[in-house]
Amino acid sequence: MLTIPQVVRATAQFGEREALVDGARRWSFTEVISEVERAAKSFIALGLNHGDRIAIWAPNSAEWIFAALGAQLVGGVLVPINTRFKGHEAAYVIERSGAKFLFCCNDFLGTNYVNELRQAGENTECLSNIIVISGNAANDDQTWSQFITSGSMTSDALVKQRESQVLPEDLCDIIFTSGTTGKPKGVMSRHDQTIRVFLEWSNIVGLNETDRYLIVNPFFHTFGYKAGFLACLLRGATMVPVPVFDVPSVLQKISDEKISALPGPPTLYLTILNHPDRAKFDLSSLRLAVTGAAAVPVEMIKRMRDELNFEVILTAYGLTESTGTVTMCRAEDDSVTISTTSGRAITDVEVRIVDENNTEVPRGQSGEIVCRGYNVMPGYFADPEATTQTIDADGWLHTGDIGVMDQRGYVAITDRLKDMFIVGGFNAYPAEIENEMMNHPTIAQVAIVGRPDERMGEVGHAFVVLRHDQQVTAEELLNWARNRMANFKVPRYITFVEVLPTNASGKVLKFELRKTFD
Repeated sequence: MLTIPQVVRATAQFGEREALVDGARRWSFTEVISEVERAAKSFIALGLNHGDRIAIWAPNSAEWIFAALGAQLVGGVLVPINTRFKGHEAAYVIERSGAKFLFCCNDFLGTNYVNELRQAGENTECLSNIIVISGNAANDDQTWSQFITSGSMTSDALVKQRESQVLPEDLCDIIFTSGTTGKPKGVMSRHDQTIRVFLEWSNIVGLNETDRYLIVNPFFHTFGYKAGFLACLLRGATMVPVPVFDVPSVLQKISDEKISALPGPPTLYLTILNHPDRAKFDLSSLRLAVTGAAAVPVEMIKRMRDELNFEVILTAYGLTESTGTVTMCRAEDDSVTISTTSGRAITDVEVRIVDENNTEVPRGQSGEIVCRGYNVMPGYFADPEATTQTIDADGWLHTGDIGVMDQRGYVAITDRLKDMFIVGGFNAYPAEIENEMMNHPTIAQVAIVGRPDERMGEVGHAFVVLRHDQQVTAEELLNWARNRMANFKVPRYITFVEVLPTNASGKVLKFELRKTFD
């Protein structure tokens, strides 16, 4: 399998087994293939040419999957849009990518995406079709059923012809970076590299056709799309998409659907662990967790084993520019390795730790993580300058992340270069401090950011979410921290909050926390 159309066709082997559950609606693998073909016929009928871009600005749903795969089946290039983007932000992605089709919702969390887009007043002249997945369609926009009906006269033979023209080296998607700082950049990805990476990913995590996978991670993100429904298609696992992460409904879904696989960012598990009604739900079917990010608290891993009964917990590391994956732990790794590292390089991918001169540092020393291999993006769409700044002349992708590699080649992520702050000349890495503070029994979540200080240059500020029914004072926490870590690492300020601000991918938006200092 070297193209996504080949992946879709290969799922025929799973036949009438349940493939997809979206609310009360259910599809077998045979039925999913049929739905994808119907979408593909409609794209042909409405003028999608090989290489044309289609944007999807909508929460996780069956239609999201059918639209994405239907376009890719006949040579379209998927452009997912962050559901939390405002109209002008979505317009930027649409215009920048030159998307010809837009799929969106007009009734998601009280937001009418089409109105948002039109009220923004930005240039989106490239759009020829707007399809409303749910909610009312106005003007010349189409509903989902109208879109599907438009392809009713397209022949199977024409679909097959278009499908045969899709090559492994063709682009399958352009995923715009989260945009937490600066303008989002469009990361290009090929069919062959996407499939190779997630065959490897799904094999390492042990995803199989008996699994029922609750896809909480948003489809606009690699974690929800490629490590989500694409991985399920590769392995024959049942897809159960969730449009919004709401703890009670997610816990109910795990219980009702006997969910076994629940990958997600650390915030997902921390929120579940801290929910007061968790014990009321049957979570015994859970067996597989995959998480990652700069901060994966050791205490969280312990609690996931003890309180959520996960059998397999793996940590992994990657970024959109590396097709979502650089390093992964393996099932045979001991618990300390899984808790304290993000694993070693996936097959046939090189990983190094380098200094500011791009020279590899000795094992055990920190530096920037760089990688080279089939997982590295072809580049940023229509932005050769940014591509050159990120991928050097020797093909190494510079991640902007700080890490340490041990003698076995396992990498521990310590932090983002941009999140590091300097306290009186000492480099302070927020993830390291967060990991330590998570050992305090009252803390459910914590985020550390640097704030300006007249004497020290910068000092740490901790934003703390307490566990349910727990109390502690700021002074008690600071005294505890002073006994646990070097003085320059100890936060000078603590703010208690109900929740931490996150993007839809579950990453804590530290720039939002920094705004409180302005």
